[in-house]
Order: sequence, then structure tokens, then C-alpha cells
Amino acid sequence: MLPLRQKLWWASGKLCFAIQQECKRISRGLPSRVNYNMKSLLLLLLAAFGLCWSQYTSNPQPLKTSIVHLFEWRWVDVALECERYLAPNRFAGVQVSPPNENLVIMNPWRPWWERYQPISYKLCSRSGSEDEFRNMVTRCNNVGVRNCRLSGLVDLAQRKEDVRTKIADYMNRLIDIGVAGFRIDAAKHIWPQDINAILSKVNNLNTQWFTKGSRPFIYQEVIDLGGEAVQSSEYFRNGRVTEFKYGTQLGTVLRKWNEEKMAALKSWGENWNMMPSDKAIVFIDNHDNQRGHGAGGASILTFWNPRLYKMAVGFMLAHPYGFTRIMSSYRWPRDIQHGKDLNDWVGPPSNSDGTIKPVTINPNGSCGNDWVCEHRWNQIRNMVRFRNIVYGQSITNWWDNNNNQVAFGRNGKGFVVFNNDDRLLMERCRVGLACYRKTDVLKRPDGDFLCLVHLSLPVNTEMNRCMNGPVKMHPKMIYITLRDVVRFCGRSQSN
Repeated sequence: MLPLRQKLWWASGKLCFAIQQECKRISRGLPSRVNYNMKSLLLLLLAAFGLCWSQYTSNPQPLKTSIVHLFEWRWVDVALECERYLAPNRFAGVQVSPPNENLVIMNPWRPWWERYQPISYKLCSRSGSEDEFRNMVTRCNNVGVRNCRLSGLVDLAQRKEDVRTKIADYMNRLIDIGVAGFRIDAAKHIWPQDINAILSKVNNLNTQWFTKGSRPFIYQEVIDLGGEAVQSSEYFRNGRVTEFKYGTQLGTVLRKWNEEKMAALKSWGENWNMMPSDKAIVFIDNHDNQRGHGAGGASILTFWNPRLYKMAVGFMLAHPYGFTRIMSSYRWPRDIQHGKDLNDWVGPPSNSDGTIKPVTINPNGSCGNDWVCEHRWNQIRNMVRFRNIVYGQSITNWWDNNNNQVAFGRNGKGFVVFNNDDRLLMERCRVGLACYRKTDVLKRPDGDFLCLVHLSLPVNTEMNRCMNGPVKMHPKMIYITLRDVVRFCGRSQSN
């Protein structure tokens, strides 16, 4: 198997919001508003399968362990981002919007969910042409970035052999282009054995980028917050599954609702009634629940709550549970009335003719044109690198103040501190790191809540003994730099 850094995951697509509403009508015994013929049924079902990447086990590598959803980006911008940012910062993959031709909606004007109303197999959409899509896949694969997709499903005749073959043909075409896997949205509305039968017809990955015999990565959207008739565990045999409890429960803790405290996160993971770590895709928010759709409700943290959001994503990336996905959003003019955003349909930043605006990069590395680019926030970028470095290491040296200040190490590879209290953190923590010459993860966080350390190039034994003792965290900023390491080791404070 090639290293994860030499591969690209591709994904796109979720069925339209209108189709979801149609499903709800049908499930309630209401008359359908649409008369589907078999051809359109096949198209809708095919669109439910996403372009995603990585093997069932996510083919984890110590150097790359997280994917990012570049929601509604143009293909030319995705290709550029793979080369200029995602690859250098060691992101494992990128999830994109549906590449196939879709219905153009004018009322409301060009909503984001029109991308999930497919009308053909043509790889032509607001994000670009087939040539641009192919170019993006190639360029991202060449620099080691993969991609994933979302998709919603109507309950169709997946048990018919010709339907299964049509679906597999579409997936195989994308694999030929260089797509490395598939995400299945609304998978809970498909029998797991039907998904398995379809996947059995899917080809191995393209040997231009992948080792011969490599299988596509599969992960499935199954909303299971507990007490559901359809349970996540039914889908484990097909691939990883989305763990919606993750963002919901972590948001509740960080908001301090129901008297929850970060100290309780010491047992975070399966002990919180979540699925096994090696089966889970975890995330703080997605394009649905950041708009109040799908699972999670008001506890979900998004870029609209930047301080808590950075802390939530930071904790997710610091903790070993699950395979992590990061959201990269765009701003829209919210109009919240009676707890609902009336503008939750608003599409991506666009020109007067409906074409998507380019993702411009400001001198400070942030994005313009109303693209949020959370994946470019310093704290999140640094924690992506931190997760890569500490991959495979257990949690050690856990410390908390029985409230909302916590710290823990990753078995000598890194150490992280979170302060969600309204007071400074002044404690002595056992970091458990060997003493090193330099840091290559974090120079200084912008916020006052996050601290992480990864140091490379070990030096002499005396310094090792020194740093294995208790180390006092700086108040307020709560971070450790080489300056602190050198100070406690009795060396010069200069870097």
C-alpha cells in the first residue's frame, strides 16, 4: 500500500434537500410530488454515493491523519489548495461537492442544495467542467491529498442487479479518474447488505497512484444518536461510519450545559456510548448541522462561535479517538427567527450570473470572498500537524482541575492543554516529553486556551531527565515553546 501522503481521496455529493423532503412525504404515507421513471431513480441513487478516499481502515499514516471538507469550492481552487496548503501542512485528504450535472434552482436563488439534485452523469457543475475535475484529481493525487463526498438517498430498488450494476459503473468511472473512495450519505436508508453487494462490484483503485489491489475507502453517513431503529453497528462491515454523537456531546461539554465539565473527558470515546474508534469518522460540525439540519441541534459548535470551535476541533485532533474530518465553510447572511435560520439555503459566494467566486488568499493566509477556511486557522492547522506526529500513541499524564482545565500527553510525543475556565491556569503538569532542540508544530497559539508541544531532534540524557519532571505552564496564554523547555533545562532562553 502506498503511503497516505502519496494518495488523494476524492468525494462529492449529497442528494438534494428537495429529495429528502420527498422521502419524508413518502415515509409518512403522503402522495409524492414527483413521478420518477427508472432512469431518474438510478440517477438519484447514484448521486447518493460519494467520492471519498482511503481504505476501510483509513490506511492511517503517522504523517497524515485528517481530511477537510472544502464545501462548494471550485475544482481549480481545490487543486491549488492541495498544492499550496493541504500537502505542505500534511492534510490526508479533501472532500468536495458533487461533480455531476445538477438541476439549476432559481427560487430560492442558487441554493447550496441544488448541487444534490442530479440530472445526469456528466461531470459538469458549478464547481467546474469534467476537464477541471480530472485535472484537480490528478494534481491533488500527485501531491498526496485525497478526497471524500456526501450524498443523500431515496429508498430505491438497490436489490435489482441492473440497478447495482449502474451504480457500480458510475463509481468505477470515478475510480478510473483517480478517486480513491466513496462516502455514502443517508446510508441508514439503504439495507447494509445492498450496500455490500454494490461495493463488491467496485473496482480496485487506479494503479497510477495506488498499489495494485488497493480497495477504495468507504464511509457511510448513519445518524444514530441512540434509540434509533437503524443502528450504526449494522454498517460496520461496509466501512467506517459517521459518529454524530461526537460533535453533539463535545459541544454540550464545552458550552458547559447540564453542568458538564471538561474533566469528564478523561473517559472520552467508547465510554461515552460512541462506536469503536476504528469504525468512526468524527467531526465537530458538517454542512448540514451547521445550518440546523440533520443531527446535533443547538449544541453543535461552528465557525460562528470561533473560540469554542477552535477548542473543540483542537481537542478532536489531540485525542486519539476516530478518524477526523474538518469543515471548511463559507459565510452567509443569517436571519435567525424563532430559533431557525431563514437563510439556511443560501449558496456559496457567487457572482451575479451564479458562478462561484474564487477562493482568494489574503497576505496573512486567511481567505477572502466570504470563504471562512477554518482549516487555515493557525490553531487548527497546527493541531492537524500535531495529530500526525502523535499518531498511534496513547493518552498519558492526564491532568484536570475537576472543572474545565485539562491537559494530557500522547506517550512522549506531544502534550496539550485546554483552559475553558474563566481563570488563568497556574499548575505544574508532568509533560512526559524528552527534551529537544526545536519545535516544528507550534510557535505560539493565537488564543488563550490551547497549548501543544511536539519537539524533535533529541539531545543529551541530562536534558531528557530534566524535561521528564514537572513543568509549570505559563498563565493566560497556556502554551509551551522551546523557550520554556530550555529554561527548565537550565539552558539559555534563546531559540
